[in-house]
Amino acid sequence: MGGVREPYPPIEPYEEGMLDVGDGNLVHWEVCGSPDGKPAAVVHGGPGSGCGTVARRLFDPERYRTVLFDQRGCGRSTPHASDPATGLRHNTTWHLVADLERLREHLGVDRWLLYGGSWGSTLILAYAERHPERVSEIVLSGVTTTRRSEIDWLYRGVARFFPGEWERFLAGAPGAPRDGDITDLVGAYARLLEHPDAAVRERAAADWCAWEDAVVSGETVVSAPYGDRPSAARLALVRLCAHYFSHGAWLEEGALLRDAGRLAGVPGVLVHGRLDLSSPLGTAWELARAWPDAELVVVGGEGHFGGVATRTHVLDALDRFARR
Repeated sequence: MGGVREPYPPIEPYEEGMLDVGDGNLVHWEVCGSPDGKPAAVVHGGPGSGCGTVARRLFDPERYRTVLFDQRGCGRSTPHASDPATGLRHNTTWHLVADLERLREHLGVDRWLLYGGSWGSTLILAYAERHPERVSEIVLSGVTTTRRSEIDWLYRGVARFFPGEWERFLAGAPGAPRDGDITDLVGAYARLLEHPDAAVRERAAADWCAWEDAVVSGETVVSAPYGDRPSAARLALVRLCAHYFSHGAWLEEGALLRDAGRLAGVPGVLVHGRLDLSSPLGTAWELARAWPDAELVVVGGEGHFGGVATRTHVLDALDRFARR
């Protein structure tokens, strides 16, 4: 790494639209950079965070054709998961994988680089292991594979560092078990997010975000990166997170690590903060060992959201792959 780097200047999309992906869902997409550039897709986290504008600035606008999109039910996609009338039966990991492939075909892309972090890394791995021939390179940060063991850590194991905050999180879902299968606890929150009383849904979303904010409290200057979101965005995020995690993301336990050999020949860079309490480094380490062409970059002093050093490593990786 040649020193600290700033992101590229702000940029606006030159093309955008709503893609009908079936089941009544329209997925919002946009394209930035050069129409003749190397295709790349940004896969946001959450599930349900939506894609903001920051990721646009990680790609050299003269060398990349960068695609950003909002996954089903969040951001500018419709219908929105904040509306309790929006059903989630057709919102699963494999629906999102199919949406990504449909978007690739819609935009006329043969192969593309994939970039994402947190939940986005899980979705990228699920897509890439199913469609390796469509992926040129992968850059991940805050690596997760959404195993039940990882869900258990995030919503119970890390409580050893935040016992008071976890007790409040547990109290937010009366009757939820303290022990046992973690999907019972997140499933209790999933049911609260389906409650007909809007006040109950809002309270559950606030309690969930208070726990998430506690877990990242040691790594960010933003006091409540989850809880401070606008109400609709917060409700959609929590409803989708609870929905996905209560079902183990519809992934066989450990399948993404088990099948990482399918990525042989696809170069990857994994950038992970050593102080990431949300997603401890062990998962990124396991993935790097299972994926023949992956390079692991461990960033000391940074956590799940990363910071200047994480951003610099991501920028360097994307610039390097732009030349391939």
